[in-house]
Amino acid sequence: MSSITQNLSDLEEINRFEHDIQTFNKGDMDVDRLTAARLQHGVYGQRQPDLYMLRIKVPGGRLSAEQLDAVADVTETYSERGIAHVTTRQSIQVHFIPLDSTPAAMRRLAKVGMTTREACSNTVRNITACSLSGVCPREHVDVTKHLDGVVKHFLRNPLNQQMPRKFKISFSACESDCAQAMLHDCGVVAVNKDGRHGFMVRAAGGLGHKPREAIVVEDFIQEHELRFAIEDLVMLHNKNSDRTNRATSRIKFLVERFGVDGFREKYREEFERTRQALADQPYPKGEWRVQTGGQAPGQGAPRKLLAQHQAGLSVLPIALPIGDIKPVQLRGVAALLRANGLSEIRTSQDQNLTIFNVPQDKVTVLRMGLAALGLREPKAGDNIVACPGASTCRLGITASMLAAPELSGGRTDLNIRVSGCHNGCAQPETGDIGIYGEGKRLHGKLVPHYQMYFAGSGMASSGAHGGALALKGPAVPVVRIKKAIERVQEAHIASGEASFFAWARAQDEGYFKQLLADLAEVKAADLHLVMRDYGDSTDFRVLNLGGGECAGVSQVMIGANFFEAAHEREYRNALVFQRKFGEAAQCNEAILRLLGSGVAQLMGGNRQDDLGQLAMQLQQLLPGAIADEFAKAAVVLADADEISGEELAPISAAVDSWTAKVAAFAAEQDAQLDLNEALAGLTV
Repeated sequence: MSSITQNLSDLEEINRFEHDIQTFNKGDMDVDRLTAARLQHGVYGQRQPDLYMLRIKVPGGRLSAEQLDAVADVTETYSERGIAHVTTRQSIQVHFIPLDSTPAAMRRLAKVGMTTREACSNTVRNITACSLSGVCPREHVDVTKHLDGVVKHFLRNPLNQQMPRKFKISFSACESDCAQAMLHDCGVVAVNKDGRHGFMVRAAGGLGHKPREAIVVEDFIQEHELRFAIEDLVMLHNKNSDRTNRATSRIKFLVERFGVDGFREKYREEFERTRQALADQPYPKGEWRVQTGGQAPGQGAPRKLLAQHQAGLSVLPIALPIGDIKPVQLRGVAALLRANGLSEIRTSQDQNLTIFNVPQDKVTVLRMGLAALGLREPKAGDNIVACPGASTCRLGITASMLAAPELSGGRTDLNIRVSGCHNGCAQPETGDIGIYGEGKRLHGKLVPHYQMYFAGSGMASSGAHGGALALKGPAVPVVRIKKAIERVQEAHIASGEASFFAWARAQDEGYFKQLLADLAEVKAADLHLVMRDYGDSTDFRVLNLGGGECAGVSQVMIGANFFEAAHEREYRNALVFQRKFGEAAQCNEAILRLLGSGVAQLMGGNRQDDLGQLAMQLQQLLPGAIADEFAKAAVVLADADEISGEELAPISAAVDSWTAKVAAFAAEQDAQLDLNEALAGLTV
């Protein structure tokens, strides 16, 4: 298995973030700029004034004992609630932290190589993987090696700093696809095709607003080409997704815009260029193996002790009620790992933990140790996943964290997923039964409801039926949701069909609406019985908190252009190293086009792709050195199809010098525009 000691931290950027907080506190930075800075560093606003959530990235869910201790310290020292929460993306969130305390919390995490950088905002988020990759009997390869390479490549990458919206990636180690490629912006699945090892790549999936199943863009790609494919998709999103309408800015909406074939064509257009630019970069080489296992363990941790493909070793799962764990439990688990010579534990997409490499003679002592901490293995009925909902999230409508403990998956151990709003952070469309909170106006009153979904599975390639996003059912008042779920479970058991997925999908259209009709209907006389959410002592209402921060903040377009230009500069330098000077010259053209359009828009002009037309616009808007140097460089590049390295070098130097001038000008126009990271590595 691959190492879990990859150091992702950067103390200097934490210092800069602390300086931003101090500048804001003195009144010298506006709230939008501070919001952008803190989201970039994983600090998310809560419903509670002056308190924040810190999201810690855990790539592939892998943690060491030392990292558990660090999370415990952060939770105990800086959180007013004192509970850490494991998410469906295998991250760890710590809520109720004052803003001024976040840099100190980050420094504690940095001591063990952990980071919160790019855990929020318009970035490549925490990358998830099969919870058992590296030990699963069914796997083709340990994909955590490939995941680590992608994490390192994109973290702090200029391409990844101001994208139109967030971008989520998953890695599955075999065709069972336990990491759920179907619901990701990019889902990577290890495959064996005709005796050859490689990967299938899916793209443009997503939940929340307008759920969409990911499409296949590569049914087979070789190991050394995988990073090209992933970067292509990030680039496609960055270049083409909507930056003006946040509701339609995820990459899934490009499939609507271009069509499936058109989307694939756009992807292929980028592929060759990316292949050239990244050709000399090393890539992870996996240890491919023959599958030895049977049934896939499923999305999340195994539900019981599971034998690894390594002889004599097993995976021991730990159930966390709705993903919550206390500092004393975190430290206790870390101590158990050390005492028993174990080095790795993982978070899972069902908000649980898994201990790896457990010898048979250690199982009993671990179970006893966990019991002393108030922890245990999963049991039938507790397969419940919940997002924070209205307890902390500004977008939360219902109290999902209070509803979830009241629910059960029953004796057939159904997976129940509870989200506090339609954004679906608990992934309700992928559960056996999924629900999300909403308010419905009935008889002149607002009544809290849960919208129900049935028979979802994000495992696109799993089982005889494959996967599919869930079937939409009726909406039921919150106070009746427990009864509704129990009735569905009873109907399933009575059918005699073992598979809930197969049973639910075999029903006639309208079956669930009819089954739950009396629970969904609210008569005027019964209105007083359904007016309150879990935990409420007063009638339900939806608070207007100014919206959530999942979509980040409005972007300063020239800032996004500078980061994309920095990415083009990296491509140019890589192509020069490969002596592909014509392609490198095209990168210079792209830099001029991006920053020329950016400064034109900053001055009230328009985006313009033609460099000649853009030069004339700049002369009108900004006569002087910036416009003159742009025009000169554009003319030289117009004749650069056949160019030598000696001819290209002064052109690139001129473009870089012009870039620095544009950055200085933009900073004069907006003193709070932070372009330091976009100019990193620029030599003039």
